[in-house]
Amino acid sequence: MNKLLSLFTQIITSNELVQAVISNPKHKTGDGIYKVKIKQVQLKAGLMVQFEYHYARKVTHENVELSLAAGHMAELLLSGTFKQGLVQTNEADYHILMNKKGEASILKKAPTRTEQVVTTHNRKKQYLLEEGNPVPFLVELGVMNAQGKVLAAKYDKFRQINRYLEMVEDVVGSLQTGRTLNIVDFGCGKSYLTFALYHYLKEVRKLDIQVIGLDLKEEVIAHCSGLAKKLGLDRLQFLVGDIAQYKGLERVDMVVTLHACDTATDAALEKAVRWEADVILSVPCCQHELFSQLENARLGPMLGHGIIRERFAALATDSIRASLLDLLGYKTQILEFIDLEHTPKNLLIRAVKQKQTAGTGSRSVEAADASALSAVPQSVEPLLSAAQAAKVAAYRSFVVELHATPYLERALQDKLAPLFAAADADAGR
Repeated sequence: MNKLLSLFTQIITSNELVQAVISNPKHKTGDGIYKVKIKQVQLKAGLMVQFEYHYARKVTHENVELSLAAGHMAELLLSGTFKQGLVQTNEADYHILMNKKGEASILKKAPTRTEQVVTTHNRKKQYLLEEGNPVPFLVELGVMNAQGKVLAAKYDKFRQINRYLEMVEDVVGSLQTGRTLNIVDFGCGKSYLTFALYHYLKEVRKLDIQVIGLDLKEEVIAHCSGLAKKLGLDRLQFLVGDIAQYKGLERVDMVVTLHACDTATDAALEKAVRWEADVILSVPCCQHELFSQLENARLGPMLGHGIIRERFAALATDSIRASLLDLLGYKTQILEFIDLEHTPKNLLIRAVKQKQTAGTGSRSVEAADASALSAVPQSVEPLLSAAQAAKVAAYRSFVVELHATPYLERALQDKLAPLFAAADADAGR
């Protein structure tokens, strides 16, 4: 059986499908289909798979029996109509690329959407904060009315808040318990998500927390402080301040930075690393630093176009941030925050501090001096594991190829230097 058909059959017959998107048509026309979304629905006739065809000016639907759905999905790719697909299940994401010969390349990755598989048509989405149950801060912020009904104009914000809390829920277990947890939200703005985080961790998860929201806008902080006081949230504080200059706490367990502009995100990440925060959640914004630095002859056709250069610079910046956090002992993911149709700034960097130390050889990389590392005798075992060495090499190669000198690397040079020196020492043996 064709491997695509086999994969789709297994997913559908096991009732694992959350959503699939088939896209990138081989022949692009102004009025043709440019994307197909696929999900399961429960109709009067029984459980079926719905194909949602997206055209430039319309969307149509086709409901297909389970026994035929896998073949229908495979045909969209094998016929040459589309060149790529993403199939999401609770167990894994499957990224599919078709080559010019019509052969499929399937890459399995960790799941990015974990939710109950669709079994009812037009079912009510199960949110952590449910519609119909009034939540005081949502009522005060105008997202809900007093009866708990979400206002139509605020439904996207309601979905965003719940998506954010789902991402928080996944990493709550990485926070230490038995003491007050310090949480700092840099660039909190109007604080929809700050209030949501506080409500979820304190009222739902019953954790002992102290949350500080920090922003440069005095009027915004005054409004949020007044609301927190009105709601009686005594462990939620809002302060006027700059991310890079903040020194109010010696230890922070969770650092949140949502839409902090340009290198303000990096300043927050540096703070988080120096605090050895257990959890970091960051949605970057307005990433300009690498735009003027990028230089690569092979990427000339891409970097020569301003809008593409801008997007590539943003993706490269987030990739560098994630790589550096990985090197410094975090398990890092880049996730879709909310659907791209709602905002282009839709990526969230989620990092969780790992328990193991950086060094795996006979000496501690963190405590080592760079000059001493270069003098390590040939008989000593490698200072870095093969996986660590590969990560260091991949990162350094990436920034060299792009002629990039990123803010975060410069800011954390004291922590990165021993790691780079250890890699050089191992390579020189």
